[in-house]
Order: sequence, then C-alpha cells, then structure tokens
Amino acid sequence: MLLEIIAETVEDAREAEQGGAGRIELVRDLSRGGLTPMPSLVEAVVKAVTIPVRVMVRESEAFDGVDAGERRRLHAAARHAIDAGAAGLVLGFLRDGALDMDAVHEVLGSLTAPVTFHRAFEATLDPLQALAVLAGEPRVDRILTSGGAGGWNARFERLRQLRQAAPSHLRILPGGGLDDGALRSLAADGFPEAHFGRAARVPADDHGRVRASAVARLIAQTVVARRPTAES
Repeated sequence: MLLEIIAETVEDAREAEQGGAGRIELVRDLSRGGLTPMPSLVEAVVKAVTIPVRVMVRESEAFDGVDAGERRRLHAAARHAIDAGAAGLVLGFLRDGALDMDAVHEVLGSLTAPVTFHRAFEATLDPLQALAVLAGEPRVDRILTSGGAGGWNARFERLRQLRQAAPSHLRILPGGGLDDGALRSLAADGFPEAHFGRAARVPADDHGRVRASAVARLIAQTVVARRPTAES
C-alpha cells in the first residue's frame, strides 16, 4: 500500500522516503491546512528525493473566493513546480458549495501534470455530483478526502461508496485524521493508497517533524492488515 506523506522541509521529504513512503505532498504551513511552498523549497525537495512529489497550490485557507489575481499567482506557482520537476499538483476550488472548475482550469492552464483535488471536496454540497464533474477533467487523477464528518465507520463507508462510484482513472485517496486502526481497515479493504500528515511526525502534531521510523511504523500496519490468515 502506497503512503503519501506531507512534507514541509527537505528533511521531512528525506525522512519520508527513508521510511518507505511512495509519494510526497509538499506544502508550507501545515497548521493552516497546507499552502503553496516557496519555489526554492520545491526545487530542493525534488532534487533531494527519488519518489514523486506533488506540490500544493493554495494561497489561503479558504476554498472559495479565489480572485483573478490569485489565480494568476497560483498558475505561476503551478508552472514553476512542474518545471522544477514536480510529478504533480494538489489543488481545489469551490464556489457556493460547488466545484469551481473555471478556477481549476485557469490555474492549470495548458499544464498536463496529474492533479490531486484536495479536501475542498468535502465542503461540496453533493460529493457524488462533484465526483462526476471531476471525472470529466482528465488531469485530476485523485481526490483526497477523509470521508467527511462523523466516526470512522461512517467515514469508511463513504470512502467505499466514493471508490465504487469513481471511474477507473480517478482514485480516492483517503486522508485526514487517519489512525492505525483506520489504516488497517483501508489496507484490508484493498485501498491502494493513503495520505498522512501528523501521524508520520514526531511529535504527532503540526509542529512535529516527519521521521522515517514513524512512516515505517505506518507501513507495517498495512502489511499486517493484508497478511493472509491461517484459514485463507
């Protein structure tokens, strides 16, 4: 099971790769939900690791109300990230509870890089309709979501429903407050990927640093969950 780990520094990225992570989501200000990293950091992280790096493209915590000036700046950041060697981008825009695909298209422009639509997805009024819309944008190949509000059982069921509804080219990427038990459930159910921020850090909060040992421990949970039982 591939684990995507949030990194804020070169050291974070190196530790994630050493621990066995399969992909990096590069951000700044994790405590604000993750914003666009500095161009120099994108360049340094891409050079420091061999695993794919997807770069957050987001100026503010709000998901909606992105004006023309911000769109231009985000497009410039997206283009720089891809030119620097990033494997993909992470973004998401809303307007009045629905996807703002005009903003998505303007920020991406002619870029053909793969895109993760981030947890703005959870703020849509109709997630299944939003999924259908995103399925029509070929550059979006992942939707990052925690499964919404409520306890883990309810969230897990929503994740499964989304996975079932998604076309083959659009992958549901579970993330957001996952713990060991949730990870084992996802692995046992056949989810191919999961996304982690705080759980890969020591201490496990916004101010902790990614540690290879924490990443390796998470990966070990997926191995245990997928190990055949004696009866099978």
